[in-house]
Amino acid sequence: MAKEIDNYKAFAEVNLSNARSENESYEDYKKRLKQNEQILKLYKTVGRDNFKEMFPNGVQEAIKNAEEAEKTNAETLGEAK
Repeated sequence: MAKEIDNYKAFAEVNLSNARSENESYEDYKKRLKQNEQILKLYKTVGRDNFKEMFPNGVQEAIKNAEEAEKTNAETLGEAK
């Protein structure tokens, strides 16, 4: 029976470093640290398997989708005024 290799990488392309990047504003840095804390807390709470079900393509895709949805909502609200 062959063992199946799992190539799931939940945190691919996510900057989990506590160091501030050269071209990262302080506000973005603080936001990223808070976001990382929430992501890691969720991962530790639900476990790897449940996390994989929640984010099958990794966390970075979910973050991008949330940012796009936020931008779309802001544009929609701007048009409503």
